[in-house]
Amino acid sequence: MKIKKAILTGGGRATRLHPITTTINKHLLPLANKPMIFHAIEKAVEAGVEEIFINTNPGETDLENYIGDGGHWGIKIKFFEQTGGPQGIAHVVNEAKEFIGDEPFMFYLSDNIILGSIKPMFEEFESGNYDCMLALSEVPDPQRFGVPIFDENNKLIDVLEKPANPQNNFAVTGIYLYGPKLFFETFEKIEKSNRGEYEISSIHSHFLKNNKNVGYKEITGWWKDTGKINDMLIANRLLLEEMPEEEFINYGTADVDIEIMGKVHVGIGSRIAKGVVLKGPVIIGENCLLENCEIGPNTTIGPGCEIKQAKIKDSIILDNTLIDVDLDIRESLIGKNVRIIKKPTNEGGNMVIGDKTIVEI
Repeated sequence: MKIKKAILTGGGRATRLHPITTTINKHLLPLANKPMIFHAIEKAVEAGVEEIFINTNPGETDLENYIGDGGHWGIKIKFFEQTGGPQGIAHVVNEAKEFIGDEPFMFYLSDNIILGSIKPMFEEFESGNYDCMLALSEVPDPQRFGVPIFDENNKLIDVLEKPANPQNNFAVTGIYLYGPKLFFETFEKIEKSNRGEYEISSIHSHFLKNNKNVGYKEITGWWKDTGKINDMLIANRLLLEEMPEEEFINYGTADVDIEIMGKVHVGIGSRIAKGVVLKGPVIIGENCLLENCEIGPNTTIGPGCEIKQAKIKDSIILDNTLIDVDLDIRESLIGKNVRIIKKPTNEGGNMVIGDKTIVEI
Protein backbone atom coordinates (compact mmCIF):
# COMPACT_ATOMS: atom_id res chain seq x y z
CA MET A 1 0.00 0.00 0.00
CA LYS A 2 1.28 3.45 -0.90
CA ILE A 3 1.49 6.10 1.80
CA LYS A 4 -0.83 8.98 0.96
CA LYS A 5 -1.34 10.46 4.44
CA ALA A 6 1.01 12.16 6.90
CA ILE A 7 0.87 13.71 10.36
CA LEU A 8 3.12 16.73 10.94
CA THR A 9 3.82 18.38 14.28
CA GLY A 10 2.88 22.01 14.75
CA GLY A 11 2.41 22.25 18.52
CA GLY A 12 4.71 22.57 21.51
CA ARG A 13 6.21 25.62 23.19
CA ALA A 14 9.87 25.39 22.04
CA THR A 15 11.19 26.82 25.31
CA ARG A 16 14.80 26.28 24.20
CA LEU A 17 14.21 28.93 21.53
CA HIS A 18 12.88 31.59 23.91
CA PRO A 19 12.41 34.52 23.73
CA ILE A 20 11.71 34.25 19.97
CA THR A 21 9.07 31.54 20.40
CA THR A 22 7.12 33.38 23.08
CA THR A 23 5.38 35.25 20.24
CA ILE A 24 6.01 33.06 17.16
CA ASN A 25 5.16 29.41 16.68
CA LYS A 26 8.50 27.64 16.24
CA HIS A 27 7.33 25.92 13.08
CA LEU A 28 6.83 29.32 11.41
CA LEU A 29 10.38 30.48 12.08
CA PRO A 30 12.11 30.99 8.72
CA LEU A 31 14.93 28.83 7.40
CA ALA A 32 16.30 30.11 4.09
CA ASN A 33 13.45 32.69 4.37
CA LYS A 34 10.80 29.95 4.29
CA PRO A 35 8.78 28.84 7.34
CA MET A 36 10.37 25.75 8.86
CA ILE A 37 7.23 23.63 8.45
CA PHE A 38 7.12 24.41 4.71
CA HIS A 39 10.31 22.36 4.27
CA ALA A 40 8.58 19.37 5.92
CA ILE A 41 5.45 19.80 3.81
CA GLU A 42 7.52 19.91 0.62
CA LYS A 43 9.39 16.71 1.57
CA ALA A 44 6.08 14.95 2.18
CA VAL A 45 4.53 16.14 -1.09
CA GLU A 46 7.59 15.12 -3.08
CA ALA A 47 7.33 11.60 -1.58
CA GLY A 48 3.71 11.27 -2.74
CA VAL A 49 1.66 12.39 0.28
CA GLU A 50 -1.76 13.81 -0.65
CA GLU A 51 -3.28 14.58 2.78
CA ILE A 52 -1.51 16.16 5.75
CA PHE A 53 -2.81 16.53 9.31
CA ILE A 54 -1.04 19.09 11.52
CA ASN A 55 -1.47 19.26 15.29
CA THR A 56 -1.70 22.67 16.95
CA ASN A 57 -1.63 24.04 20.45
CA PRO A 58 -5.15 24.50 21.92
CA GLY A 59 -6.72 27.73 20.71
CA GLU A 60 -3.82 28.62 18.41
CA THR A 61 -4.70 29.51 14.82
CA ASP A 62 -1.41 31.00 13.53
CA LEU A 63 -0.39 27.85 11.65
CA GLU A 64 -3.77 27.38 10.01
CA ASN A 65 -3.95 31.03 8.96
CA TYR A 66 -0.43 30.94 7.51
CA ILE A 67 -0.43 27.51 5.85
CA GLY A 68 -4.00 27.35 4.57
CA ASP A 69 -5.76 24.26 3.22
CA GLY A 70 -2.85 22.88 1.18
CA GLY A 71 -3.96 24.20 -2.18
CA HIS A 72 -0.59 25.90 -2.62
CA TRP A 73 0.99 22.42 -2.85
CA GLY A 74 -1.92 20.71 -4.60
CA ILE A 75 -2.82 18.62 -1.52
CA LYS A 76 -5.27 18.74 1.41
CA ILE A 77 -4.18 19.99 4.84
CA LYS A 78 -6.27 19.80 8.00
CA PHE A 79 -5.48 20.88 11.56
CA PHE A 80 -6.32 19.30 14.90
CA GLU A 81 -5.73 20.34 18.50
CA GLN A 82 -3.84 18.08 20.86
CA THR A 83 -6.27 17.68 23.74
CA GLY A 84 -5.30 17.24 27.38
CA GLY A 85 -2.05 19.16 27.18
CA PRO A 86 1.40 17.88 26.16
CA GLN A 87 1.58 14.11 26.70
CA GLY A 88 4.35 13.08 24.34
CA ILE A 89 4.63 12.73 20.59
CA ALA A 90 3.08 9.25 20.51
CA HIS A 91 -0.02 10.92 21.96
CA VAL A 92 0.06 13.45 19.09
CA VAL A 93 -0.17 10.59 16.59
CA ASN A 94 -2.99 8.91 18.47
CA GLU A 95 -4.98 12.16 18.42
CA ALA A 96 -5.03 11.91 14.61
CA LYS A 97 -6.49 8.40 14.66
CA GLU A 98 -9.79 9.34 13.03
CA PHE A 99 -8.04 11.22 10.22
CA ILE A 100 -5.70 8.35 9.39
CA GLY A 101 -8.29 5.57 9.65
CA ASP A 102 -7.01 2.17 8.44
CA GLU A 103 -4.37 3.51 6.06
CA PRO A 104 -0.55 3.57 6.23
CA PHE A 105 0.96 6.93 7.08
CA MET A 106 4.05 8.97 7.82
CA PHE A 107 4.67 10.85 11.06
CA TYR A 108 7.11 13.77 10.61
CA LEU A 109 8.46 16.04 13.33
CA SER A 110 8.36 19.35 11.46
CA ASP A 111 11.39 20.80 13.25
CA ASN A 112 13.57 18.13 11.62
CA ILE A 113 15.39 19.47 8.58
CA ILE A 114 17.01 17.09 6.11
CA LEU A 115 18.83 17.55 2.85
CA GLY A 116 17.80 15.10 0.17
CA SER A 117 14.60 13.23 -0.58
CA ILE A 118 12.61 10.87 1.65
CA LYS A 119 11.09 9.23 -1.43
CA PRO A 120 13.55 6.27 -1.37
CA MET A 121 12.47 5.55 2.21
CA PHE A 122 8.83 5.44 1.07
CA GLU A 123 9.68 3.13 -1.82
CA GLU A 124 11.61 0.70 0.40
CA PHE A 125 8.81 0.67 2.99
CA GLU A 126 6.14 0.03 0.37
CA SER A 127 8.07 -2.72 -1.44
CA GLY A 128 9.37 -4.46 1.70
CA ASN A 129 6.03 -5.14 3.41
CA TYR A 130 7.19 -3.43 6.62
CA ASP A 131 5.02 -2.69 9.63
CA CYS A 132 7.22 0.28 10.48
CA MET A 133 10.33 2.00 9.16
CA LEU A 134 12.58 4.33 11.12
CA ALA A 135 15.04 6.90 9.81
CA LEU A 136 18.40 6.81 11.63
CA SER A 137 21.22 9.32 11.70
CA GLU A 138 24.62 9.33 13.38
CA VAL A 139 24.85 12.13 15.96
CA PRO A 140 27.39 13.37 18.54
CA ASP A 141 24.82 13.41 21.37
CA PRO A 142 22.57 10.32 21.07
CA GLN A 143 21.47 10.61 24.71
CA ARG A 144 19.11 13.41 23.55
CA PHE A 145 17.16 11.04 21.29
CA GLY A 146 15.64 7.60 20.90
CA VAL A 147 18.58 5.24 20.32
CA PRO A 148 18.32 2.00 18.29
CA ILE A 149 19.67 -1.17 19.91
CA PHE A 150 21.21 -3.86 17.68
CA ASP A 151 22.20 -7.46 18.38
CA GLU A 152 25.53 -9.04 17.41
CA ASN A 153 24.21 -9.59 13.87
CA ASN A 154 23.33 -5.90 13.52
CA LYS A 155 19.62 -6.67 13.69
CA LEU A 156 17.43 -3.98 15.25
CA ILE A 157 16.01 -5.41 18.50
CA ASP A 158 14.92 -2.40 20.57
CA VAL A 159 14.72 1.39 20.84
CA LEU A 160 15.53 3.21 24.09
CA GLU A 161 14.36 6.77 24.75
CA LYS A 162 17.15 9.16 25.86
CA PRO A 163 19.41 6.52 27.46
CA ALA A 164 22.07 7.80 29.88
CA ASN A 165 24.69 5.49 28.32
CA PRO A 166 23.82 4.97 24.64
CA GLN A 167 24.98 1.75 23.02
CA ASN A 168 25.91 3.60 19.83
CA ASN A 169 25.92 7.04 18.21
CA PHE A 170 22.75 6.60 16.19
CA ALA A 171 19.52 8.49 16.80
CA VAL A 172 16.02 7.74 15.57
CA THR A 173 15.18 10.89 13.67
CA GLY A 174 11.75 12.45 13.45
CA ILE A 175 10.58 10.62 10.31
CA TYR A 176 8.52 7.45 10.85
CA LEU A 177 6.50 5.27 8.47
CA TYR A 178 3.71 2.97 9.70
CA GLY A 179 1.48 0.33 8.19
CA PRO A 180 -2.31 0.26 8.75
CA LYS A 181 -3.83 0.11 12.27
CA LEU A 182 -0.78 -1.22 14.15
CA PHE A 183 0.30 2.09 15.72
CA PHE A 184 -3.12 2.80 17.21
CA GLU A 185 -3.57 -0.75 18.46
CA THR A 186 -0.16 -0.57 20.14
CA PHE A 187 -0.80 2.83 21.72
CA GLU A 188 -3.51 1.23 23.83
CA LYS A 189 -0.88 -1.13 25.29
CA ILE A 190 1.88 1.31 26.33
CA GLU A 191 2.13 3.42 29.48
CA LYS A 192 3.53 6.85 30.17
CA SER A 193 7.26 7.06 30.85
CA ASN A 194 8.89 8.51 33.95
CA ARG A 195 8.67 11.87 32.20
CA GLY A 196 4.87 11.56 32.18
CA GLU A 197 4.71 11.20 28.39
CA TYR A 198 3.72 8.57 25.86
CA GLU A 199 7.09 8.01 24.19
CA ILE A 200 7.30 7.15 20.51
CA SER A 201 10.20 4.84 21.42
CA SER A 202 7.80 2.77 23.57
CA ILE A 203 5.73 2.12 20.45
CA HIS A 204 8.77 0.97 18.48
CA SER A 205 10.10 -1.12 21.36
CA HIS A 206 6.73 -2.86 21.60
CA PHE A 207 6.79 -3.57 17.86
CA LEU A 208 10.24 -5.15 18.08
CA LYS A 209 9.47 -7.25 21.16
CA ASN A 210 6.39 -8.62 19.42
CA ASN A 211 8.19 -9.61 16.22
CA LYS A 212 6.76 -6.90 13.99
CA ASN A 213 8.65 -6.16 10.80
CA VAL A 214 10.53 -2.96 11.68
CA GLY A 215 12.99 -1.68 9.12
CA TYR A 216 15.37 1.24 9.22
CA LYS A 217 17.14 3.47 6.76
CA GLU A 218 20.10 5.67 7.56
CA ILE A 219 19.98 9.27 6.47
CA THR A 220 23.38 9.48 4.83
CA GLY A 221 23.06 13.12 3.90
CA TRP A 222 22.46 15.80 6.50
CA TRP A 223 19.81 15.88 9.22
CA LYS A 224 19.25 18.40 11.99
CA ASP A 225 16.78 18.62 14.85
CA THR A 226 16.39 22.40 15.18
CA GLY A 227 15.79 22.33 18.91
CA LYS A 228 18.36 25.01 19.73
CA ILE A 229 19.27 28.36 18.20
CA ASN A 230 22.66 27.14 17.02
CA ASP A 231 20.95 24.20 15.27
CA MET A 232 18.67 26.63 13.45
CA LEU A 233 21.60 28.72 12.26
CA ILE A 234 23.40 25.62 10.98
CA ALA A 235 20.24 24.46 9.20
CA ASN A 236 19.80 27.91 7.66
CA ARG A 237 23.38 27.86 6.36
CA LEU A 238 23.12 24.39 4.86
CA LEU A 239 19.78 25.08 3.19
CA LEU A 240 21.18 28.27 1.69
CA GLU A 241 24.24 26.43 0.41
CA GLU A 242 22.05 23.71 -1.15
CA MET A 243 19.62 26.09 -2.88
CA PRO A 244 20.12 26.05 -6.66
CA GLU A 245 21.63 29.08 -8.33
CA GLU A 246 18.45 29.82 -10.30
CA GLU A 247 16.53 30.61 -7.08
CA PHE A 248 18.85 33.54 -6.33
CA ILE A 249 17.33 36.40 -8.34
CA ASN A 250 17.58 40.17 -7.88
CA TYR A 251 14.04 41.56 -8.03
CA GLY A 252 15.02 44.77 -6.24
CA THR A 253 16.84 47.93 -7.24
CA ALA A 254 20.52 48.54 -6.62
CA ASP A 255 22.73 51.63 -6.60
CA VAL A 256 25.98 51.69 -8.55
CA ASP A 257 28.26 51.71 -5.49
CA ILE A 258 27.58 48.17 -4.23
CA GLU A 259 29.46 44.87 -4.23
CA ILE A 260 27.80 41.48 -4.72
CA MET A 261 29.66 38.17 -4.38
CA GLY A 262 28.21 34.68 -4.65
CA LYS A 263 24.53 33.65 -4.61
CA VAL A 264 22.26 36.55 -3.59
CA HIS A 265 18.47 36.83 -3.74
CA VAL A 266 16.80 40.24 -3.35
CA GLY A 267 13.02 40.43 -2.96
CA ILE A 268 10.57 42.65 -4.83
CA GLY A 269 10.49 46.25 -3.62
CA SER A 270 13.85 46.08 -1.84
CA ARG A 271 16.53 48.67 -2.40
CA ILE A 272 20.25 48.03 -2.10
CA ALA A 273 21.66 51.52 -1.58
CA LYS A 274 25.18 52.93 -1.50
CA GLY A 275 28.04 51.25 0.34
CA VAL A 276 26.48 47.78 0.57
CA VAL A 277 28.48 44.55 0.35
CA LEU A 278 26.55 41.29 -0.09
CA LYS A 279 28.47 38.03 0.36
CA GLY A 280 26.37 35.03 -0.65
CA PRO A 281 24.63 32.89 0.05
CA VAL A 282 22.24 35.62 1.20
CA ILE A 283 18.48 36.13 0.92
CA ILE A 284 17.03 39.63 1.32
CA GLY A 285 13.24 39.66 1.70
CA GLU A 286 10.75 42.00 0.08
CA ASN A 287 10.57 45.76 0.75
CA CYS A 288 13.89 46.02 2.58
CA LEU A 289 16.34 48.90 2.61
CA LEU A 290 20.08 48.25 2.96
CA GLU A 291 22.65 51.04 3.14
CA ASN A 292 26.34 51.19 4.12
CA CYS A 293 26.28 47.65 5.51
CA GLU A 294 27.80 44.25 4.90
CA ILE A 295 25.51 41.21 4.80
CA GLY A 296 26.60 37.57 4.65
CA PRO A 297 27.52 34.96 4.12
CA ASN A 298 24.83 32.53 5.31
CA THR A 299 22.32 35.21 6.25
CA THR A 300 18.61 35.74 5.66
CA ILE A 301 16.90 39.10 6.11
CA GLY A 302 13.10 39.03 6.48
CA PRO A 303 10.71 41.37 4.62
CA GLY A 304 10.39 45.01 5.64
CA CYS A 305 13.81 45.23 7.32
CA GLU A 306 16.08 48.27 7.30
CA ILE A 307 19.79 47.63 7.82
CA LYS A 308 22.37 50.41 7.99
CA GLN A 309 26.03 50.47 9.12
CA ALA A 310 26.02 46.93 10.56
CA LYS A 311 27.96 43.85 9.49
CA ILE A 312 25.81 40.72 9.72
CA LYS A 313 26.88 37.14 8.99
CA ASP A 314 25.64 33.60 9.77
CA SER A 315 22.37 35.04 11.08
CA ILE A 316 18.59 35.08 10.71
CA ILE A 317 16.83 38.45 10.92
CA LEU A 318 13.04 38.35 11.07
CA ASP A 319 10.48 40.76 9.59
CA ASN A 320 10.34 44.55 9.97
CA THR A 321 13.50 44.89 12.04
CA LEU A 322 15.57 48.09 12.08
CA ILE A 323 19.34 47.89 12.67
CA ASP A 324 21.05 51.26 12.33
CA VAL A 325 24.31 51.08 14.24
CA ASP A 326 27.94 50.16 13.60
CA LEU A 327 27.80 46.62 15.00
CA ASP A 328 29.38 43.31 14.01
CA ILE A 329 26.53 40.78 14.37
CA ARG A 330 27.33 37.07 14.02
CA GLU A 331 25.51 33.78 14.64
CA SER A 332 22.40 35.60 15.80
CA LEU A 333 18.64 35.09 15.63
CA ILE A 334 16.82 38.43 15.82
CA GLY A 335 13.02 38.57 16.03
CA LYS A 336 10.33 40.67 14.40
CA ASN A 337 9.95 44.45 14.84
CA VAL A 338 13.26 44.76 16.72
CA ARG A 339 15.03 48.14 16.86
CA ILE A 340 18.80 48.24 17.35
CA ILE A 341 19.93 51.84 17.05
CA LYS A 342 22.57 54.17 18.46
CA LYS A 343 21.30 56.92 20.72
CA PRO A 344 22.41 60.32 19.36
CA THR A 345 23.60 61.61 22.77
CA ASN A 346 26.23 60.55 25.29
CA GLU A 347 23.71 59.92 28.04
CA GLY A 348 23.61 56.14 27.62
CA GLY A 349 20.96 54.04 25.94
CA ASN A 350 17.63 52.71 27.12
CA MET A 351 16.60 49.10 26.58
CA VAL A 352 13.42 47.03 26.64
CA ILE A 353 14.62 43.42 26.80
CA GLY A 354 12.38 40.42 27.33
CA ASP A 355 12.97 37.24 29.30
CA LYS A 356 15.84 34.93 28.29
CA THR A 357 17.33 37.48 25.88
CA ILE A 358 21.06 37.30 25.17
CA VAL A 359 22.94 40.56 24.51
CA GLU A 360 26.71 40.63 23.95
CA ILE A 361 28.30 44.09 23.61
